[in-house]
Amino acid sequence: QVQFVESGGGLVQPGGSLRLSCAASGIIVSIYTMSWYRQAPGQQRELVASITTNGNTNYADSVKGRFAISRDNAKNTAYLQMNNLKPEDTAVYYCNARTLGSNFWGQGTQVTVSS
Repeated sequence: QVQFVESGGGLVQPGGSLRLSCAASGIIVSIYTMSWYRQAPGQQRELVASITTNGNTNYADSVKGRFAISRDNAKNTAYLQMNNLKPEDTAVYYCNARTLGSNFWGQGTQVTVSS
């Protein structure tokens, strides 16, 4: 059974930082493209960042230069470091693991950026 434990979300002031973690069990993350998506109220889910099995990264234009995705294969965990957070970053953030024929989602963690 595949499970993700997402953590690190919460309430932060504009300009602050958070680090999201996605600890996986039931899969070996090193063979998956790991991604973070987010969904704000009334909005579609959107890709925030992804990292391939060989470490190539991709970011949404809105977060380039502020967010960094990484993975620790030894810990079977993916991370999203979020700096200089803005109110428009407020959303539920979801971890995703994808490979040919498989696609798994975490339960989501709330990030709220507000003063």
